[in-house]
Amino acid sequence: MKKYLTLDEIQNDLRQGLIDLPGLVSGYLLEINSRANLNAFLEVWGDEALERAAQIQDKISKGTHGKLAGLVIAIKDNICYRNHRVSASSKILGNFESLYNATVTERLIAEDAIIIGRTNCDEFAMGSSNENSAFGPVHHPMDEKKVPGGSSGGSATAVAAGMCHAALGSDTGGSIRQPASLTGVVGFKPTYGRVSRHGLIAYASSFDQIGTFTHSIADCARITEVIAGADDYDSTLSRRAVPELSKSLAFAGKARIALLADPMNRPGLNPEVKARVEEITGDLQSRGHVVEPVDFPYLDYVVPAYYVLTTAEASSNLARFDGIHYGFRSEKAAGIDETYRKSRTEGFGEEVKRRIMLGTFVLSAGYYDAYYGRAQQVRNLIRLRTEEILSTFDFIMLPSTTNSAFDLGANAKDPIAMYLEDIFTVQANLSGVPAISLPLGQKQDGMPFGVQVMGRMFGEAELLAFSEYLALHYPVPGKN
Repeated sequence: MKKYLTLDEIQNDLRQGLIDLPGLVSGYLLEINSRANLNAFLEVWGDEALERAAQIQDKISKGTHGKLAGLVIAIKDNICYRNHRVSASSKILGNFESLYNATVTERLIAEDAIIIGRTNCDEFAMGSSNENSAFGPVHHPMDEKKVPGGSSGGSATAVAAGMCHAALGSDTGGSIRQPASLTGVVGFKPTYGRVSRHGLIAYASSFDQIGTFTHSIADCARITEVIAGADDYDSTLSRRAVPELSKSLAFAGKARIALLADPMNRPGLNPEVKARVEEITGDLQSRGHVVEPVDFPYLDYVVPAYYVLTTAEASSNLARFDGIHYGFRSEKAAGIDETYRKSRTEGFGEEVKRRIMLGTFVLSAGYYDAYYGRAQQVRNLIRLRTEEILSTFDFIMLPSTTNSAFDLGANAKDPIAMYLEDIFTVQANLSGVPAISLPLGQKQDGMPFGVQVMGRMFGEAELLAFSEYLALHYPVPGKN
């Protein structure tokens, strides 16, 4: 099957009759089947996708199709799709079927996208390697002994391996950008409050944000402008008009770029990653852009603050999964107290239980001010410093990850080492700004890594235009 990098290419070939949509879907289904060993999909809706493809093909022939016709997309297994199973990759949700569509799902369908299946993820989106799923780990598409990153590793792998054209994920502390970096695709987290969280199974509600995995900035922009915007089902959502992102990708003028000095000088940063970021920023300067190193003194505090706050929110959000209303219920329980205790003990995985207990502890009497209250203060400092930098500069640049993909099991026994995999990505979630990981790097061993750019609140148009500029000028040598 032809490898398409943009939806425009697909739609051009559909218009010219070079391909048809059922054939395109069949090609993706064959690819999913041939790469089943990667464990990227938990469920594939093949027959349904083919039926929908035939319907949309007819609409294309009549000229009545939506703007995403031809898009074959996967959704992370924490995004609801009516009458389809959704489990957040957890045993505790059992064979639960959603009773309604997430807002993003509804909007994709309305514009004639085809949802081909649900992708594996870390349980309840808690993880940085996709090893915490109740249904087994996802494997890296270039090296099956390595992780694809997490928590949206299944979505990243599906796109990178050509099993679908694009995918949705959720980003709480880097769960889109980190796996995008490790698998070599574009991973975008919009501003908090730009895309509705209605129908997203919550991990940490003040951090969670739905975003995209694509091969191109153009597709990222097209999908985002469809799924973004006001929604009465999400009271935290901004009512700002969403610009036509896909028509605003021409970057004009010279940018002022803040290169965060603290991440660049961190001892754990791989030398090849550092060298590539310096190569890009050096060339940007030669082209007349302003690049200045800027201090960010809170780097060592972002991960602790993030985990105190997100685990506190998780302990509250996950209280609803109790073995009573729906999902998994322990067969060993006798009485209501045992049903709660044993169902949650048996239904949740180790990492989820660890975070629930930590969150409950930091919210408990006598510790609330010392941990949760203090972490909120640190979050505010991080937000203020980020806004201060972006009041002077147009963009913030830093690596997406400290290195390329690591081996399966390498951090399994060290939760702190695993948590530090997100050290460069959580700043954007703590401050709420939009951020993107661009596949601009590749180590000598061929493994990809990303360069991260952050922009101003609700500045998606400017961020994506600059990202397009970077993608055009700094592609990985030898990569299409």
